[in-house]
Amino acid sequence: MKVTVVGSGYVGLVTGTCFADMGNDVWCVDVDQNKIENLKKGIIPIYEPGLEEMVKRNQQEGRLKFTTSLKEAIADSLFVFIAVGTPPGEDGSADLQYVLAVAEDIGKYMEKYIIVVNKSTVPVGTADRVREVIRAQLEKRGKSDIEFDVVSNPEFLKEGSAIEDFLRADRVIIGTDNVRTAELMKELYDPFQRKGDKILVMDIRSAELTKYAANAMLATRISFMNEMSALCEACGADIEKVREGIGSDSRIGRSFLYAGVGYGGSCFPKDIRAIIQIQKEYGLSPKILPAVEEINKQQRMRFVEKVVRVLGDDLRGYVFAVWGLAFKPQTDDMREAPSIDIIRALREKGARFQAYDPVAIQTAKAVLGDDGIEYFLSYYDALAKADALLLLTEWHQFRKPDFERMKNLMKRPLIFDGRNQYNPKKMREIGFEYYCVGRP
Repeated sequence: MKVTVVGSGYVGLVTGTCFADMGNDVWCVDVDQNKIENLKKGIIPIYEPGLEEMVKRNQQEGRLKFTTSLKEAIADSLFVFIAVGTPPGEDGSADLQYVLAVAEDIGKYMEKYIIVVNKSTVPVGTADRVREVIRAQLEKRGKSDIEFDVVSNPEFLKEGSAIEDFLRADRVIIGTDNVRTAELMKELYDPFQRKGDKILVMDIRSAELTKYAANAMLATRISFMNEMSALCEACGADIEKVREGIGSDSRIGRSFLYAGVGYGGSCFPKDIRAIIQIQKEYGLSPKILPAVEEINKQQRMRFVEKVVRVLGDDLRGYVFAVWGLAFKPQTDDMREAPSIDIIRALREKGARFQAYDPVAIQTAKAVLGDDGIEYFLSYYDALAKADALLLLTEWHQFRKPDFERMKNLMKRPLIFDGRNQYNPKKMREIGFEYYCVGRP
């Protein structure tokens, strides 16, 4: 099938590449000329395991092409996916200017029937606005007889496992009231459904809201566990045992029940603010999600307070090794990463840092700069003469380090573990001062 994906960022590039990998002919479109030229050379703008190899393979086999010309791309396409950014506005609502700009261009250039698919995370009612913008452009051109449909098809990709999530999705949600359109969308997704039909067809507004509701629920679970971790520390309970206890309940499950320094990234923070704003626009008074957002902010500062309780408020002269800068493992994404707030808060108290991350160093430099921060290419090198280690991202290589080597490198064997990677009892036996989240 012929597919165009507009927007070659995280969602768009993964979407286009995975469709191409299943034999479709795909154009990826972006207004950034430099990005497109790099993609043509096989230079990927994001870090996602397996993506570079998949892009190059599908390019070589002629199924995946890149262009800045939407007119060229949609000429033969049946599906046009909109996968551009929806950054938060000042009030937290999703900024739809890029989505609507693409819709306007589609209306300018389309010459035949197409299915316009909203893949971007957008508020309820966006499909109606996209439809209106396209129709207005067609009327301007005197071509209002050209038919098109607008579909909501939200993405559920996790950074670090996006390809696996797309190829073996838990569910594919198709928002449309048109039976013919639904069948064409099913045909496009059929190669990804070989082990059972996980396609859910529903009305457009329900599909639009589902993405926000899913992220809101996951963020709520994280903030709930972080609030419980504070209670555990106060009363002497162990959050890891509590997690095992409630996670074994089939009604609750184990996913997203890990206490730590809070969630970050491009989705949860933005989507929580957006759904709060949507509730307000419909005259509602949100209660749960503002609390979820506040707990997430507090959790980062609780970690900072833990450091201050041990070392004092004046941190001039202290050097902290930092393991992990990205908001989660398997990505170089620094958007709303907990490490940003934690490092900035401690830096204001005079601390200096020796930081390591497997892939996020360059993006971290752009966000944090190099004032008081030295970046290292080895996590052991970052420990040299450090007064303490801050473990902020749970990369796999941090799970079983050489603790004796660590002790020899550090000025003081002190660890503040924001991701509960180690056993407190074992750490004490080895000879470390060890502080984690929600554990005695």
